[in-house]
Amino acid sequence: MFVFGYDSYMEHAFPRDELDPLHCRGRGPDRRDPSNLNINDVLGNYSLTLIDALDTLAVMGNSSEFQKAVKLVIDTVSFDKDSTVQVFEATIRVLGSLLSAHIIITDTKQPFGDMSIKDYDNELLHLAHDLAVRLLPAFENTKTGIPYPRVNLKKGVPPDSHNETCTAGAGSLLVEFGILSRLLGDSTFEWVARRAVKALWSLRSNNTGLLGNVVNIQTGHWVGKQSGLGAGSDSFYEYLLKSYILFGEKEDLEMFNAAYQNIQNHLRRGREACNEGEGDPPLYVNVNMYTGQLMNTWIDSLQAFFPGLQVLIGDVEDAICLHAFYYAIWKRYGALPERYNWQLQAPDVPFYPLRPELVESTYLLYQATKNPFYLHVGMDILQSLEKYTKAKCGYATLHHVVEKTKEDRMESFFLSETCKYLYLLFDEENPVHKSGNKFMFTTEGHVVSVDERFRTSLWEDILPAQEGSAHKSKPPELKAANFSSNCNRVPDERRYLLPLKSNYMRQIDRMVGLI
Repeated sequence: MFVFGYDSYMEHAFPRDELDPLHCRGRGPDRRDPSNLNINDVLGNYSLTLIDALDTLAVMGNSSEFQKAVKLVIDTVSFDKDSTVQVFEATIRVLGSLLSAHIIITDTKQPFGDMSIKDYDNELLHLAHDLAVRLLPAFENTKTGIPYPRVNLKKGVPPDSHNETCTAGAGSLLVEFGILSRLLGDSTFEWVARRAVKALWSLRSNNTGLLGNVVNIQTGHWVGKQSGLGAGSDSFYEYLLKSYILFGEKEDLEMFNAAYQNIQNHLRRGREACNEGEGDPPLYVNVNMYTGQLMNTWIDSLQAFFPGLQVLIGDVEDAICLHAFYYAIWKRYGALPERYNWQLQAPDVPFYPLRPELVESTYLLYQATKNPFYLHVGMDILQSLEKYTKAKCGYATLHHVVEKTKEDRMESFFLSETCKYLYLLFDEENPVHKSGNKFMFTTEGHVVSVDERFRTSLWEDILPAQEGSAHKSKPPELKAANFSSNCNRVPDERRYLLPLKSNYMRQIDRMVGLI
């Protein structure tokens, strides 16, 4: 699947940003309609799909194509473009991929086979640095320190800029900016990203501890008061935990633990335990950040990442239940609608742009439980994608999950995440699992080694540490709030049963109208 999508992009679309898989041609930013944010936020006229796919080539062991692709990026990509892009998208798709590929190239152990580049002179790191400098104006002239959502790569923040941004967009830059700072020995990038996270955190509700989804960057006023786990909020929580995993900064984990507890207290509905007791299956809903009252009855497909995050903190039981709910929706439609109304048992927003979140959670649950059930889930997803989304050249967005009509777009995350997580699910012997290196995935699925050098910050004076920071106190424990088993492997006898008792499985199937 990856090769078909990637080769089609290289043949029909490169050097443009994305492949149109139905018409077999490339597409770049929509210059005629600057307000077409769906396209222009992501496409910056910088060969996006090629950059986003770099580390997938490495993970799949294709060293010749990886080396070729890296050289192409070095020789052809420039960020000196009159493109207005979303800071968040440019960071996770482009900056993150350049850093990931740079780390893979310079890794002395070369876990993925020989991915070294002859005469490599840190060009990808320099490119990443250049892009990040062009994103920095977003952090200037904001009274809260929360960045503007968009920036022109040549001219800085556009004069007609909005003062509103979403929590995930502003608060999920720390992993990439932190890696860049630590590789360069320049604290600027991590400092602005961390300042944004702290600013958002300080605006949480006194009553519930929850954050909204849209904020005014000048006043700190919440414009969107919805608190949920989907679009606008998702990766904010993910990066609190992943920043801690990577950098070991205690405050990140403390924020994450508090946020997770508030999510459990206010967003979670249904019975207390996943696999025992009476009542509805657990479900995380959208609530008002101040009152905790239900705001609507839909969930969105981005929330399917959450079971994977729960696996990372050891809340495996709860992850099993939530994953089963999304998988049931997938079984019903052969895809995940962008929004699904759990009360009406029908899609509210019916398209599916080849998103990876369900695959990601499936992969992480398989790693944690080794239950073959998740291999079957993966096979199911694979067959649906092959059946409904394969196009003349590449894979296409589903315009409508019920009618199975296609849209002429293959988002870059299909190659960087969806294919990568599916491949890793089935590739037991992959170096990601077997090399003895520890790896973490960014929110765009880019692989970074969890490395000692990222855990030492060179600027204790700028980011004031705890007293006596030379002997850092023992880091706080990772605690899953709602834990039935915290980081305990699922026992062997359960590995070959359904991860969820069959009566609970049937209950979830009924809940989404499957039976």
